[in-house]
Amino acid sequence: MANVAVVGAQWGDEGKGKIVDWLSNRADMVVRFQGGHNAGHTLVVDGKVYKLALLPSGVVQGKPSIIGNGVVVDPWHLVGEIEKIEAQGVAISPEVLIVADNACLILPIHPALDVAREAAASAPGARIGTTGRGIGPAYEDKVGRRAIRVCDLANAEDLKVKIDRLRAHHDPLRQGLGLDPIDPDALLAQLLEIAPKILPYVQPAWRVLDQAIKGGKRVLFEGAQGAFLDVDHGTYPYVTSSNTVAGQAAAGSGIGPRGVGYVLGIVKAYTTRVGEGPFACELFDEVGEHLSTVGREVGVNTGRARRCGWFDAVLVRQSVAINGIDGIALTKLDVLDGLKTLKICIGYRIDGEIVDYLPSSLKAQAAAEPVFEEMEGWSESTASARSFRDLNANAVKYVRRIEELIGAPVALLSTSPERDDTIMMRDPFLG
Repeated sequence: MANVAVVGAQWGDEGKGKIVDWLSNRADMVVRFQGGHNAGHTLVVDGKVYKLALLPSGVVQGKPSIIGNGVVVDPWHLVGEIEKIEAQGVAISPEVLIVADNACLILPIHPALDVAREAAASAPGARIGTTGRGIGPAYEDKVGRRAIRVCDLANAEDLKVKIDRLRAHHDPLRQGLGLDPIDPDALLAQLLEIAPKILPYVQPAWRVLDQAIKGGKRVLFEGAQGAFLDVDHGTYPYVTSSNTVAGQAAAGSGIGPRGVGYVLGIVKAYTTRVGEGPFACELFDEVGEHLSTVGREVGVNTGRARRCGWFDAVLVRQSVAINGIDGIALTKLDVLDGLKTLKICIGYRIDGEIVDYLPSSLKAQAAAEPVFEEMEGWSESTASARSFRDLNANAVKYVRRIEELIGAPVALLSTSPERDDTIMMRDPFLG
């Protein structure tokens, strides 16, 4: 049995929540390894909808679930999310939830800075399109070696020293943006008040994982966002502030790279993205409206409408390479039901030249024009299909063509938001 890392292979919102929830039936432990509460994962179980942002999807099934060191943790949001999910009948205890002691915190100063900087970016194209949750500023403090970490909540004297260090960096920034200086006493009081609600869940996550893997437990690593929001490999600067690719599963959890195992890329049967940035296949016609409406393409946490377009095989093929994807989970195939003609992007035309990858240059990305291949659509419903034999011939051809173009097999096929409407063509835990 192999461990499995689940990563988004496009720009996020590919349906990772459902797939992770479905796979967690076969896993012994689920780990979040990057991002923050800007990730929205929707799970539908027996008609009941659970919306998670920071909690790993495994908690819904009572599986031991870890928030790894690669995640930035808003402790107030975490407590609120725990209370919300418990109100839906899901028990969250220290036996179910573990928070890495070396994870960094998102503080109230971070979203305030996030929002102020976006508001100040008035030049065309200057805004990144952040969620305003403070994710970026928190990661900046982490790499600047001034962050407050989860373990610091246990020591008031450590907190005082670290708050002073934060003030030395943040107060000049805040002044330039018209914000008041940090109130150190107020921030300390907030942290000391929230600490008893967080500390019961805190452990050395790397040690828990090491023991689990040595004991033969199957671990599911849950990514957030998507490969092309990766701070290194994405459409920079219109990216998130962490590494979202599969390689981060090891560093963001505290295990060696060989422990990650099978890499499953989640891929929507078309393409969406939220926020600013280049999007070669974006549609502004009735097909785009169909994808948006039928696919219910609205951000789980932000409520922002997602931009929609045809499937981009160039983008996903590149994602297969940078993530080391072994197989994909293809989601939302049923959204394409009723479209007479389908298009797949097989290349980009940039300054008159055809290229088969997405360049790093922002200028080249913005100039990329999609080169499409057309396929015949289908009128039959694929919704709720639970066997590959239930799919019509054109839907099968579409799936097979995607496999050919991206260079990876379909391991799972999702045909509705419901957990059980999933066709398993290859079990990722068997490698």
